[in-house]
Amino acid sequence: MATLRDIKRRITSIKSTSKITRAMKMVSAAKLRRAQDGMFALRPYSDKMREVLLSLAQPGEQDRHPLLKIRPRKTVEVLILTSDKGLCGAFNTNVLKAGVSLVKDLENEGFEPSISTLGRKAGDYFKRRNIPVRQAWTGLSGKISYTSAQEIAVDLMDKYINETFDELYLIYNEFKSVASQKVTKLRLLPLGEVEHEEEDEMKDFLFEPSEAEIFNRLLPKSVEVQLYRTMLESRVSEEAARMTAMENATQSAEDMIDRLTLEYNKARQATITRELMDIVGGAEAIKD
Repeated sequence: MATLRDIKRRITSIKSTSKITRAMKMVSAAKLRRAQDGMFALRPYSDKMREVLLSLAQPGEQDRHPLLKIRPRKTVEVLILTSDKGLCGAFNTNVLKAGVSLVKDLENEGFEPSISTLGRKAGDYFKRRNIPVRQAWTGLSGKISYTSAQEIAVDLMDKYINETFDELYLIYNEFKSVASQKVTKLRLLPLGEVEHEEEDEMKDFLFEPSEAEIFNRLLPKSVEVQLYRTMLESRVSEEAARMTAMENATQSAEDMIDRLTLEYNKARQATITRELMDIVGGAEAIKD
């Protein structure tokens, strides 16, 4: 049975842990608000750019640009977005599980999947299992910028145009709310296979200054923006998951402190009772 000193030491230790988790929750909440501002500001721009792209990239016209061209699918790239740090609940576990499941499905279908990772947790996961990774980007948690997204997008577009892979999928956590992040699969490349709501809504466009110049500037920009958006979505989801995890940890610590305090009081009361019984017993012995 634990002594009073042991119980008191545990209470002190858990209180220290509770202070740390509470501070981490506050830090994550502040980071979440800042990250949300950038994500919400980008969403309308990203959606509008995709809408314009859907309007321009009409069926049967995939030869306009290499990023629109659809090739027979042989090698498929899967880019998995995780965090660099832990302590964010099931955030990384869920997205890694979805990424591994997609890779296995592609293998079962007879395709050759290749894996790239964005975030140290994904890189470490595959490294421990001796699974080859084509490219690993790390150190971007909390430092996401359009420039970093642009550099990654350039690498991906070059590899697609050079036929290193024929399709590119992103696996990431999409932000729904502070309490909910949805693991999402997005096909980023090629851009050519798009759906149009109504066939009769197709329009002929006049391109100014020229069709080639418009596509050469719009399509790479679209890939960069879509990738940047997924990175921001993942970043916001990470901070939301970490804030929730630290809130749960703080609550668990407080519950444990309450239980230990009750146990301490009971043990202390039992000790006092025993001491009183010893005193009473001694006094009775003296009387005899």
